Amino acid sequence: MKEVKTPLIRLAKRDGIDPRKAWAIRIGSIFVALILGMIPIMLAGQNPFVSYGVIVNGALGKASYIRQTVKRAIPLLGCALAIAPCFKMRFWNIGAEGQITMGAIFASYFAIHLGPKGVPAFLMFIIMCLAGALGGAIWGFIPGFFKAKYNTNETLFTLMMNYIAIGIVRWLQGGPWEGRPGTQIIPMFTENARLPNVFGIYCGWIVVLIMVVLVHIYMNFTKHGYEVAVIGDSENTARYAGMNVGWIMMRTMILSGAICGIVGWMLVSGANGTLNSDVAGGVGFTAITVAWLSQLNSFAMIAIAMMLAIIGKGSATLQTKLDVPASVAEIVSGILLFCMLACEFFINYRIIFRHKKEAEV
Repeated sequence: MKEVKTPLIRLAKRDGIDPRKAWAIRIGSIFVALILGMIPIMLAGQNPFVSYGVIVNGALGKASYIRQTVKRAIPLLGCALAIAPCFKMRFWNIGAEGQITMGAIFASYFAIHLGPKGVPAFLMFIIMCLAGALGGAIWGFIPGFFKAKYNTNETLFTLMMNYIAIGIVRWLQGGPWEGRPGTQIIPMFTENARLPNVFGIYCGWIVVLIMVVLVHIYMNFTKHGYEVAVIGDSENTARYAGMNVGWIMMRTMILSGAICGIVGWMLVSGANGTLNSDVAGGVGFTAITVAWLSQLNSFAMIAIAMMLAIIGKGSATLQTKLDVPASVAEIVSGILLFCMLACEFFINYRIIFRHKKEAEV
């Protein structure tokens, strides 16, 4: 007889979970995050309840605050939409930062060279949008091609390309596109190269809402979206069904890069009015959180992107109004994000504790 020791704690993947229970876990994770977030706030000598009130008020308390919060949400939502098809295919595109940056570079070229010549604003927007999409598509195609042809590691490949794109912008800032010598600053774009405001916010919010609908249709009601889903489930099954997996990978990365490039165009033309090396501002990485929390659902991404924008804007207000160190505000934001991501683990897995005597076989 051999004695088999059962682990004290085991994990088992859930076959399915009641949607109400899943949402209860998500809501519970937020409460846990709020409780844990009180610890660094109290260590900083502040009342946590007052601090949370400042966070909410700083993001939604005034019309001007709401506009700033929405501005933060626009690139987050656009970038999450961009990487969703890749993640559905289990192609881990971590290069959205670089694709945004390359789209911004391509769009900025025409803003710098055509803007001062008085090209009509509407025509400039079309040219810059297409240029941004092209720049991002090229930057997305490169890792897609190497993955399809040589099975390279897409995570490392796309990640390293981020730094190349940022380096190109830094070279342009201190070289060909530098304004006043020695400043390493690219001049502000002319008015015809700037996106107009709608309800006090640059019209990029309209563009991303249109993209929400288009990406939803693409992912759920097109042949391309079906092929992406099949490859994500099983690459071998896709090959057996006669799908050209390599081409689908490249095509999906081209699409992902193009959307990121459009986000880059909106950032330089709408949010910033010029190009700098921090144009993406970490959006490409934060958007991964948006995509995962929304379960790659385009419409759910709207709520998640707004929630993260509220946390980001509110945390910045916490620093300025209560003189809380920036590090504490970042810790609180990090705790909230960690708990919201961790809840997905408990939705997909259940914990089993040993409660019987060890079995003997």
